[in-house]
This record gives sequence, structure tokens and C-alpha cells, in this order.
Amino acid sequence: MRILLVEDNKALADWLRRTLRKEQYTVDWLDNGADADLVLRSERYDLVILDLALPRMDGDEVLQRLRARHDRTPVLVLTANNSLGSRVGQLDRGADDYMAKPFDVEELEARIRVLLRRSSQLAEPVVVCGSLRYDSNERAFDIGGRGLALTPRERAVLELLFLKLGATVTKPVLAQSLSTIESAVSADAVEIYVHRVRKKIEGSGATIVTLRGLGYVLKPVHRGA
Repeated sequence: MRILLVEDNKALADWLRRTLRKEQYTVDWLDNGADADLVLRSERYDLVILDLALPRMDGDEVLQRLRARHDRTPVLVLTANNSLGSRVGQLDRGADDYMAKPFDVEELEARIRVLLRRSSQLAEPVVVCGSLRYDSNERAFDIGGRGLALTPRERAVLELLFLKLGATVTKPVLAQSLSTIESAVSADAVEIYVHRVRKKIEGSGATIVTLRGLGYVLKPVHRGA
């Protein structure tokens, strides 16, 4: 899952990036609102963590421009202003959640998981396809109770396919989910990662189907079909 962190406090940003990357998130960091507004016009993210007091363009303006483009990417606002008026104002302007500084990292991680589940329309934290399971709280996969060993990019591919279970995920969307601002992933590389994941889930009752010209879909194997 790909997160854009927009925070001008470098020490806080470095700590958050390390923390979130340990949890297997792909994290891009920007330290000003103008660059964030520009990047959000062309890059796809699963979540934006947005500070309000930013140089060059404040976070409130970044949020309003994002929503004016009808972009529904979940936004979690971080700010030192914890007044009722500020909280209500940000939620009314399109923020999906709000945390005041200082905050507890475990609570932040839990709120991130909730926002990602909500945006993917998952009713339950555990999703099952055949005997392949994805626990969105632990962000872990298993087959029949046995953990599934995946590289970070293999995990990212399978996680996105699970979050869109039964729906087609295009190759460009998968490529962007694996990319960072500094390092883009090619369509050819996506095919390699999908192939590797497909091999690892063999026998689980789940498979990744390639839809030529469209993308990929994770679905149960229909016995006898």
C-alpha cells in the first residue's frame, strides 16, 4: 500500500517513514504543500497523511484542491491545533480522519488500517479467497493457517488484489502501487511479480487471472470448471 506523507518537520517525517516502512507500507515524503499538490495530480496513493502547517501551500489548500478534482483518496490530517473548530472544519472540507500532535504511533497505525479498509469497502478485517487469507490488521497472509512468505513487492501486489477481490486491477495501477517518486516500476516488472505470487498461492484455492488488455483479478478456483 502506497502512502504519501506531507510533513515539513524532518525529524518527525523520518521517524514516521521508518515506522511505516517497517509495517510494509511504501512511503513517499514531501516537505511542502506545493509539491504535494503537484504530485497528487499525477500519482496514485492509497492514503495521504497531511500536515496543515506547510510551507509554499498550507495543507488545507492541498486538501481542498484534491477534493475539487473529485479525488477520493483517503486523507488523514496531522496538526498541532486540536480545537473543536479545527477538527470539524477539516472533516467538513474533506478530511477522512484527524490526529493532533503529539500522537501515539499505534493509534496512527490503527487509523491507517481503518481508512484503507473503508476505502476498499471491506466489511471485515479478515478476507478469504479459497484457503488463502488476508488479515488486514496484521497485514499478513496465510494458506490454511500457514504463513505465506512474500517479498515486499509480492506482498504489495497480493494485498492490492485482495483489497479489490473479484474486481479487475489494471497493470498501471499495480505499477503505481509498487513505485515511489524516486523509483518507478515498469509494466514488465509487474508481470514478473504477478507470476511469482501466482506460483506461491498454487493449491490455495485462489488464483490470479490475467484479463488480456485489462489487468488482473484475484478469484477462487472453481472446482470442476
